[in-house]
Amino acid sequence: MQFFLNLPVRDLTRSTAFYEAIGAVRQPGFSDDTAACMRFSETFSVMLLIHDRFQGFSQRPIGDAQTSCAALYCLIVAERATIERMVDAAARNGGLAEPTPAQDHGFMAMKSLADPDGHIFEIGWMDPAAVPPHAG
Repeated sequence: MQFFLNLPVRDLTRSTAFYEAIGAVRQPGFSDDTAACMRFSETFSVMLLIHDRFQGFSQRPIGDAQTSCAALYCLIVAERATIERMVDAAARNGGLAEPTPAQDHGFMAMKSLADPDGHIFEIGWMDPAAVPPHAG
């Protein structure tokens, strides 16, 4: 199974650079001047779509992710240190570090970042061997 998250963006060039900075790779075969496919893994990609292109998929108005929140997206990474690298890269490349409170439960840690348009991603790490039995 693959998952594609479609996000409306105001500035495709800026957003593409931001997602590259936090670790995604642009897929030229699925990108043009109205969209950029940003691949994080074999199974997860983010499709960045300028507003006019995004409106072709939904008749609902585009919400302002800077002032409202319809969803929080969570990426689980393999190494705990990756959390800091991604959050730091977000802050250095037009995003926001930690728009939501950080969490550290020992077996699981999470911080967040917001892209230039305000879409919030939680970046988490989890040690499955240390998950308490009641946490599942």
